[in-house]
Amino acid sequence: MPRFIPLNTRSVALAMSIMLVMSACGRVTQIGRVPGMTEPESSVEFQAMSSAGYGIEELPDRPDSAASLWRTTQNSLVADRRASNRGDILTVVIEIDDKAEMQNSSGRSRSSADKVGIPQMMGLPQRLSEVLPEGAGVDPLAEAKASSTYKGSGNISRRDKLTLRVAATVVDRLPNGVLRIQGTQEVRVNYEVRELTVSGFVRPSDIDRRNEIAYDRIAGARISYGGHGQISDVQQPRYGQQVADIILPY
Repeated sequence: MPRFIPLNTRSVALAMSIMLVMSACGRVTQIGRVPGMTEPESSVEFQAMSSAGYGIEELPDRPDSAASLWRTTQNSLVADRRASNRGDILTVVIEIDDKAEMQNSSGRSRSSADKVGIPQMMGLPQRLSEVLPEGAGVDPLAEAKASSTYKGSGNISRRDKLTLRVAATVVDRLPNGVLRIQGTQEVRVNYEVRELTVSGFVRPSDIDRRNEIAYDRIAGARISYGGHGQISDVQQPRYGQQVADIILPY
């Protein structure tokens, strides 16, 4: 005799099937195709460069300075080539070589013993011994022992090393003169795209004469280095496994 599944169970199974198919559609369309890359024109950097505005400290040349050797334009040999306004470009040097080691150990031991007895108390123990069952008495009345031991140890060792250089764009200049920068870089090798993103706030005085700034001089630095493609896809657990890791209590 065939077994009929209740309507509500069928609905749940159908909904789950539709969700699985929809989540897999995006992955299926990428089979045999290289990962896509974002258009540079859609980035915040391009918007900053296309609408670059200069501050009041960079005034246009006076008419009488046309015949002078000392000009204030960017094409001048004596002009400051460091980034200072919205749309300017500078180089961020990322050289991270951090190493951290931590080792802790702790121990605790405790023991205790208690013994209580009433050998003599106005003759009452002797009277009670006659009434109590065989083997029972008030001497000793109670005896207890307890002990506990605890030992713990922990060891952490971590090493991070990253050396990169990326061009960043000044996307905004704050009222106090601090520059907000953002830079992105995408490199596609075969079927894998590597992405590098850096953003933060820098002081114009920290930019060196080569128009470069070290990552440790960027306030609120956000550095991201990752990617997507076939290799990254294989390294990630399947959706079902991720859901199981969240739901299962063991």
